[in-house]
Amino acid sequence: MAAYLIGDIEVTDPDTYAKYAAGVPATVAAYGGKYLVRGAQGDVAEGTWTPKRLVVLEFESMERAKAWYNSPEYADLKKLRQSASKGNLIFAEGA
Repeated sequence: MAAYLIGDIEVTDPDTYAKYAAGVPATVAAYGGKYLVRGAQGDVAEGTWTPKRLVVLEFESMERAKAWYNSPEYADLKKLRQSASKGNLIFAEGA
């Protein structure tokens, strides 16, 4: 079953975040993931959620999604993202 990592990110340091964004795609691909949405702003249909920078990654399984997120390849990049942004991330299983 497919699994997704969904993020709503507010970039606080664009220069540092650009370094993060340049390095991440290779790590995602190495774990079989792909971007479905990358950096889009949301258009609110209902409610009050106003995402800043919406990202949706798809992986073949929850196991692969979490393996990527916790991988040594992503560890330093994750710290870089956390230093240059704030936001929310969730894992979600597909139907």
